[in-house]
Amino acid sequence: MVVAYKHEPFTDFSVEANKNELLEALKHIESDLGKEYPLIIGGERITTEDKIVSKNPANKEEVIGYVSKADNELAEQAMKVADETFSTWRKSDPGFRAGILFRAAAIVRRRKFEFIAHLIKEGGKPWKESDADVAEGIDFLEYYGRQILELGQGAEVTSRPIEYNQFHYIPLGVGIVISPWNFLFAIMAGTTTAAMVSGNTVLLKPASSTPIIAYKLMEVLEESGMPAGVVNYIPGPGSEVGDYLVDHPRTRFVSFTGSRDVGTGIFERAAKVQDGQQWLKRTIIEMGGKDTIVVDRDADLELAAESIVHSAFGFSGQKCSACSRAVIHEDVYEDVKDRVVELTKELTVGNPSEASNKYMGPVIDQHAFEKIMDYIELGKKEGNLLVGGDGDDSKGYFINPTVFADVDPEARIMQEEIFGPVVGLTKAQDFDQAIDIANNTDYGLTGAVISNNRTHIEKAREDFHVGNLYFNRGCTAAIVGYHPFGGFNMSGTDSKAGGPDYLIHHMQGKTTSEMF
Repeated sequence: MVVAYKHEPFTDFSVEANKNELLEALKHIESDLGKEYPLIIGGERITTEDKIVSKNPANKEEVIGYVSKADNELAEQAMKVADETFSTWRKSDPGFRAGILFRAAAIVRRRKFEFIAHLIKEGGKPWKESDADVAEGIDFLEYYGRQILELGQGAEVTSRPIEYNQFHYIPLGVGIVISPWNFLFAIMAGTTTAAMVSGNTVLLKPASSTPIIAYKLMEVLEESGMPAGVVNYIPGPGSEVGDYLVDHPRTRFVSFTGSRDVGTGIFERAAKVQDGQQWLKRTIIEMGGKDTIVVDRDADLELAAESIVHSAFGFSGQKCSACSRAVIHEDVYEDVKDRVVELTKELTVGNPSEASNKYMGPVIDQHAFEKIMDYIELGKKEGNLLVGGDGDDSKGYFINPTVFADVDPEARIMQEEIFGPVVGLTKAQDFDQAIDIANNTDYGLTGAVISNNRTHIEKAREDFHVGNLYFNRGCTAAIVGYHPFGGFNMSGTDSKAGGPDYLIHHMQGKTTSEMF
């Protein structure tokens, strides 16, 4: 029997001891600034002249570290190692693999403040968001470890008196894991270890903005007993290393989290059968969102305003699940709008390394800063600017939380993913129209409905077309095992990370039948 797991608790930083421990961890991280980090292929550390420079987005002069950069030659070397290692790793006992994840979870738990500090520095995440990111990563390790113990037993099928039938899951092969920079530990750890614990070998290509935290995971997995060559660490440019590996005939599957443009490109490339390829490549893809909170006339308006603000501006809106649109019943529109503005004006923006800056830090880099500011300028033409609308990239990449009102549902800022601290408000004549507006994008990731009307809640349950729909709360903060996460349409393949069938995407079913 597999023991149930409750998610990792969040840290209370109002407790002085916790606050001081994190401040000490930040000092320790600062002593490591500027270090060099090698590739890891088959357990071997490989240093290259060409480096990825990881910088603190809150202080762009502060270099977190220099990470060796893979090229196609090294990617090929890693593929050969992973392919060879798969021949033995695929036969390893699921309990052995699960044990690696359980030990890794324990190590990260013991080093939790150190990992939180890394996320603050490398990802620009505020304390609370960094803590939640690390907790989610621990949850993935624990959850997938327990899940493989169940799946390792196979599934029950019926046998006849003349035969004995079995159904079990076998791993796929070499997987390419391309992880994002926003949940730089949680998603990276979850996608990597899901592939690994399922019996596959992995080529891990983390986001170039945040490669060092992935190196830290490699250290943990090695300490936990993972054999050399099972996960290989090969940061490098997506346009070179990523494309090369997605196209490779020995690649069995690709696990990607990131933008729509890159995700659809991977989907297209992976569909092409290369010379010597023996299978159809599987893709596990999670892309973006244009997520909506619907506020009904019969709703808790304070809850509605709080849900919009927290979902829109947590981690500066750099979540695929972030609320970037609010559709509000016209009868309560003015009240909710005014309260959203009041709450937004209370938010602070600053360097998250400083304890006083508890809510919003920077956006990830110069490209993101410029893209978001361009959307804000567009928003000034498409709606009424209520608050925010400005930014400062002189030291870090800081953008103030921005609210636009009276925006046409078809406007670009209401249709395109901004991935920054920008939310647009629009009104609906009735609940039916509100749901129609909520569904009018290419995406279908998350959504929320704030309502006390049971009929409307049930209508939304049926008709609001998103992978994760929440009632009377915000549209972010899915918890592993509680809210399996993934979206419809152009939000991806809806593979439901942290859910009961996620590992199955990394395996294939095999039936055996023995006649008597």
